[in-house]
Amino acid sequence: MADDRLIVALDVPDALAGLELAQRLGDAVSFYKIGLGMLTGGGLALARELKDDHGKRIFLDMKLFDIGATIEAAVRGLARFDLDFLTVHGDPHVVAAAKAGAAGRETKILAVTILTSLDRSDLDACQVRAGSVPELVVERAARAFAAGADGVIASPQEAAAIRALPEAAGRLIVTPGVRPAGAAPGDQKRIMTPAAAIAAGADHIVVGRPVWQASEPREAAVSILHELG
Repeated sequence: MADDRLIVALDVPDALAGLELAQRLGDAVSFYKIGLGMLTGGGLALARELKDDHGKRIFLDMKLFDIGATIEAAVRGLARFDLDFLTVHGDPHVVAAAKAGAAGRETKILAVTILTSLDRSDLDACQVRAGSVPELVVERAARAFAAGADGVIASPQEAAAIRALPEAAGRLIVTPGVRPAGAAPGDQKRIMTPAAAIAAGADHIVVGRPVWQASEPREAAVSILHELG
């Protein structure tokens, strides 16, 4: 069984490309992220096929945000597919509604703190209140846990501070913004290597381009797993 600490992001154009990549990765990878970019390209169908026919774990990264009733209804519909992880924005009313929608299902609700592609200047442009990115991430994580989140999405640079929260006991920390040693950062601004992210307290790391852009994706994934130790 592959090490499910590694989640490979299938950030490819459509379900056919995603399935082809998953077939190339084979038994080296057991956990996949399917995001909003693939939703109109058959993303839900791919999620079900990978889970039901290939026994893979699935992280549906929708980052849902809306009024409570809409979130609850949307999550109730998505949770019927028994996917493993589903993301919503970390605002407490969103998290609480998502947990209500997922009631009775195995789907874990993960709250997004602050996107790993953002830094303080981006938050200023969005008129987010003053404060360092790490302190805002930790505060949002604590509020999301209080609202019932099963885990949070955060940069690996904030993982240790989140793990130190009393509210984080038994909760998941999933970290995008992970780049193997020597890899280009791409559009990520708060990054860390795979081993460092796990050492900081992450339960799962999410890696996309360093795998699917590699000439040999399976070798790239196996190399990341070796970094995890």
